[in-house]
Amino acid sequence: MRPMIETKNLSKRYGDFQALNQLNLSIEPGEIYCLLGANGAGKSTTIGLLLNFIEASEGEAYINGINVANEPVETKKYISYIPENLMLYPSLTGVENLGFFCRLAGKNLSNRELKGLLADAGIEDRFLNKRISTYSKGMRQKVGIALTVAKESKVLLLDEPTSGLDPKASNEFGDLLRRMAAKKVSILMATHDLFRARETADTIGIMNHGNLVDSLSASTITNADLEQLYISHMN
Repeated sequence: MRPMIETKNLSKRYGDFQALNQLNLSIEPGEIYCLLGANGAGKSTTIGLLLNFIEASEGEAYINGINVANEPVETKKYISYIPENLMLYPSLTGVENLGFFCRLAGKNLSNRELKGLLADAGIEDRFLNKRISTYSKGMRQKVGIALTVAKESKVLLLDEPTSGLDPKASNEFGDLLRRMAAKKVSILMATHDLFRARETADTIGIMNHGNLVDSLSASTITNADLEQLYISHMN
């Protein structure tokens, strides 16, 4: 099976600063891969390179076997991206926001279909026609998940999506990710949240100073042991 997300010796330098060093990742369809690391570890740089927001200094990044740098428009057809703070239009409702971004992606869905997607993502009926300005962060992230489903994206890239969420909202978001993975969506999530990574991921990578210093199956380690392993790599 061909990886849906792949990097080969992917590197990024800013002058003398090595933001990412020789990163090799291979993420299969339906796999959830969490990148753990402190600020500046290289997590967001990795996502930026996969989105072609920044240019690699060395190496290659691939989405569904397509070189991101060579065919950025083609690769974006497969990708949905949810940053730490998802940018939505505060004066529009949840349904209106989803409809607008769906149309940008070439998907013209009925009002009923849009409401169904938001409901499936966990937005309560009473909020569907309320302005986004009334939504919590967790609810806004769910709109992003609804858009991923609407676009039929094969890849979901997430940069600290659970930062600032309360435990209940964070757990609900993890459940949504597992439902996406069951549909063979490949998920790469950058996070500081060791517990959520352990509970959600299939594979956990630990990054430090631009290097992938460890990679392991989430099912093989306890929360306490993951914390100790993480701390040992930060020293």
